[in-house]
Amino acid sequence: MGFIMNGLDVEDYDRTYDDRELLRRVLRYFRPKFAAMALVAVMIVLHSLTQTAMPLLISWGVDRIEAGTVADIGWILTAGILAAGVLGWVFNFFRQWYSAKVTGDVVLDLREDAFDAVLDRDMSFYDEHATGKIVSRVTSDTDDFATVVNLTMNLLSQVLLVGFITGLLFLRNVELALLTLLVSPIVIGLALLFRRVARRNTLRAQRSLARVNANLQETMGGISVAKNFRQEHTVYSEFRPINQQSYAVTLRQGFVFSGIFPLLFLVAGLATVVLVQVGGTAVIGGSLSAGDWYLFLQAVALFWFPLTSIAAFWSQFQQGMAASERVFALIDATPRVVQEDSQPVGRLAGHIEFRNLTFGYEPARPVLREFNLVIEAGETVALVGHTGAGKSTLSKLITRFYEFSGGRLLVDGRDIRSLDIGEYRQQIGAVPQQPFLFSGTVADNIRYPRPESTDAEVLTAASQVAGGEWLEALPDGLATDVGEFGRALSMGQRQLVALARLLVQDPAIVVLDEATASVDPLTEAQISEGLDVVLAGRTSIVIAHRLSTIEHVDRIIVLDHGRIMEEGDHATLLRAGGRYCEVYNTYFRHQSPNYQPGSGFVPAAP
Repeated sequence: MGFIMNGLDVEDYDRTYDDRELLRRVLRYFRPKFAAMALVAVMIVLHSLTQTAMPLLISWGVDRIEAGTVADIGWILTAGILAAGVLGWVFNFFRQWYSAKVTGDVVLDLREDAFDAVLDRDMSFYDEHATGKIVSRVTSDTDDFATVVNLTMNLLSQVLLVGFITGLLFLRNVELALLTLLVSPIVIGLALLFRRVARRNTLRAQRSLARVNANLQETMGGISVAKNFRQEHTVYSEFRPINQQSYAVTLRQGFVFSGIFPLLFLVAGLATVVLVQVGGTAVIGGSLSAGDWYLFLQAVALFWFPLTSIAAFWSQFQQGMAASERVFALIDATPRVVQEDSQPVGRLAGHIEFRNLTFGYEPARPVLREFNLVIEAGETVALVGHTGAGKSTLSKLITRFYEFSGGRLLVDGRDIRSLDIGEYRQQIGAVPQQPFLFSGTVADNIRYPRPESTDAEVLTAASQVAGGEWLEALPDGLATDVGEFGRALSMGQRQLVALARLLVQDPAIVVLDEATASVDPLTEAQISEGLDVVLAGRTSIVIAHRLSTIEHVDRIIVLDHGRIMEEGDHATLLRAGGRYCEVYNTYFRHQSPNYQPGSGFVPAAP
């Protein structure tokens, strides 16, 4: 039992909704589909009437047979039964047609809302939650939500059918009708007992599927690493228990759902036996005609199926409700980055000021505490320090990917929490150490920040980076397909595309996680030329990994555990012999073109 439930805990943004609230949210998606729903309702009523008419016509025919007059009205009876069957099929066809359309439209709207919520989530959300699990909510859970829609559609049809048949039973024989209804609470009560168990098992099944999706997502993303180290067997051994858990949980769910119908039909069958006995006795006694008895048995047969479907509705309903609960939890997740206002931004000069700012990925463990730093407009600043010093944290705060808990972050003298977040980010250009390219051509990726860019503008931007020489190495130039994640290009080519993309964006502030850290010397030279163009006239924050970068910046900021230890230019800091010398000796001195092992060490000041 413990194995089955391992790893199926709720996410921290999950919440519990009662059925009434979930139904209210679901019905909100149906409101724009009122016309189609009205047509479906009409078709449901007509279909239920034709289903009710069928046993009524046959009963009438049985009574005519008993009276010996069937020959006179045989053709009428045949035509009536045929008409009821054909009309029933037609009404049911249009009901199913429009029901499917309404279901598709509603699921489409829900999936779009879920995807929109995914785009609105902060970067911290993706740091804390597996991508595969998020994908599962947008895809698998919205598909399961269609179960709620279909069940809701069918429920109305079943309720109407039960209502019509109940009325017919009372018209024919009150005693037998009451006996039939006496068993109904037992059927409904049994179904409701499954409700809580079904909801719990369904949630676990969906969480286990999310774990499978998350594992697959991670495996596909790192498949090259797994193959490089020949760890396919390790990857498989990690996937297998997750998949087995999903199997076990889904099997338990299947047992729950498959167990309810046999039990319900057993009760219905026993009740039918009682009705056959009582009705047969009444026919023999002369208090009930053979036609009415046949009508009663046929009506009861029609009655039990929709009644058991209605009774089982709440148990089956939990699968869709659990799915909608997970989707709505994603939509309703509270954002951590909250803008206090949405003032127009205009063109930024790029003056940045951290004023007594406090931030921590975990509130109890701040990375920055009462942090102060001023970066002048147009200045290029390099952030250096050991791992965990806070370099990437500063860049993430400037791009407004994370919310700080205290102090202020000002851009051009304005608190970034008061700015329109969309306009602000349009003027922040970021290039990570391993840039991401979308499927498509090189040109598509360059114009990504400004889709309306012309081919001429794209070519101009690409030509400005490293003089455009890198384009000659592309088989189809700007029309070259980059492949999934840009894998058809080398790492250096991806960086050059990312730099050209920045030129098209034309940001006021550039955040650069050293673009030359993982490339060969020739490509490094090309990227360095591109950086000169990209950084010119812009405020630039560079997370430095290369000596060639820090040697030419306006100012170097030496960080250690979220504190500024030193700042100044490269030569001045080396002469000072302080903390920068330690960082330089660890990370940078071996990158000097004249470096020889054992040489180049800069002693710290005594």
